[in-house]
This record gives sequence, C-alpha cells and structure tokens, in this order.
Amino acid sequence: MLSDITIGQFFPGNSIIHRLDPRIKLVLLLSFIVFIFITGNYFSLSFIFIFVLSVVMMSGVAFKMYLKSLKAIVYIVLFTSVINLLYGKGEPIAQLGVLKVTVSGINNAVFVFIRIVSLILISSVLTYTTSPTQLTDGMERLMSPLKVFKIQVHEIAMMMTIALRFIPTLLDETEKIMNAQKARGASMDSGNVIQRIKAFIPVLVPLLVSSFRRAYELATAMECRCYHGGEGRTRMKSLHLRRADYISAVVCVIAFCGVVALNIILPAAER
Repeated sequence: MLSDITIGQFFPGNSIIHRLDPRIKLVLLLSFIVFIFITGNYFSLSFIFIFVLSVVMMSGVAFKMYLKSLKAIVYIVLFTSVINLLYGKGEPIAQLGVLKVTVSGINNAVFVFIRIVSLILISSVLTYTTSPTQLTDGMERLMSPLKVFKIQVHEIAMMMTIALRFIPTLLDETEKIMNAQKARGASMDSGNVIQRIKAFIPVLVPLLVSSFRRAYELATAMECRCYHGGEGRTRMKSLHLRRADYISAVVCVIAFCGVVALNIILPAAER
C-alpha cells in the first residue's frame, strides 16, 4: 500500500508540461483549485475534468502513476462521497431509517468525487513534472513580495520543498521497517483496529529515530556547503517566461472562462 503513494516524486522528462516555468504551474494550479469548486452543473464539471485528463496526457508521465496517487486515497474519496450521498436535501428516492438518498445527495456525491479526483490528478502533475529545485525557485519568486514584511521567503520555500521531497523517502523507510518487523514475527495485518494500531508502534519509534537522523545529516550537509539561507544567494539557472508559458496561461484562461460561461448559460445542478 505504501508503495502506491507517489506524492512528492519527480519523473524527469521533456514534455511540454516539464518545460513550463514552475511559477506558471503554481499559479495555474491555485487558479484551478478555485475554478473546480465553482463548477455549478455537470457540463462545467465535465469540461474541467476533460481538461485535467488532457493535461495528464500531455505530461508524458505514465498514467499508472496517476492511478497510484488515486489508489492511496480511494477510501477517503468514497467515504466522503457516501456521506454526501446520504445527507442530501429534498424528497428521498430511497430511505432506510434516518438515512435517505435524494437527487441533491446524488449530485453532491458525484461533484465531490470528481472534484477530489481532479485535484489529486492536477496536483500530481505539478510534483511529477517539476523538480524540487524548480519548485523552490518558483515558490520563492512568487512569494518575493512578502520580503517587504521581513518574511524569510527563501527559508519557507526551502522547508516546503524539503518536506515534499522527503515524503517518498520516509514512505520507503516505513515499508523497510515494516518488512523487518514482519520478518521478526510481528503481525500487522490481522486483528481489530486497536490491535493493528498497537502493532504499528514498533514501526513508529525507529521511523522517528531515522527521521531525526536524516534531518541531522541534511543539516550537516547544508552547513558543509556553506548554506546560510537566501541572503546573497545566486542561482545557476534563472527563471524566464517563454512563449510556451504564455500560451499555456492563455489556454487555461480560456478554459476557465468556459467554465464560467457554462455555469451562467446552463442551469445549475440541484444541490
């Protein structure tokens, strides 16, 4: 199960999405998060979902990797959808005690399901096609106006990127520790929920120790390389917007305008 979690992984490539400026990717991702939640009918929802699938195909990353990112949260998505399904408003289509299924409940469940799936897919596109270094530079450049308020922008961007980068490493370490504990006779897949939680404690302790050790080694390595934050720091590669960045921004703006137009022209779904 842990091997199916692909958050924070980067897959080198030469697709058009890989070549985009990280600042454009971050801005478009934030804009998408806003627009996915203003979809008001099935037409606008379908339109933006097709747009997401198109971006996924253009990323050049194997689609099975995106399926892995969805597999890790499939139970959370289904649970959220069922909750919305059973607590809709209006006349019930089917009812079992206090639980009822209504048209608005079905609409809510479908909207929640597609929205979460779309968000996971488009967020995965960002991490799959953008290296940690590019993410750091992009975040720092976007947050540079905050320097006026004496906020340590570079340090914040560096911490966020390091945290994202080490998610796959910690997951791999967790899986190794679990396999080692199973080899010693530990049972982690049997028993009730309480028993499984107790069985996981021998995994958490060495994982915590390993995390602190890795953090200490990383800090030592950064100090040995004379890292002292962003003050006076230069970059080997400067970020420059190119024609592909402007074209992608225009295409996304047109797509977002299409969502707004579909919401205005066509009736909203009952919710």
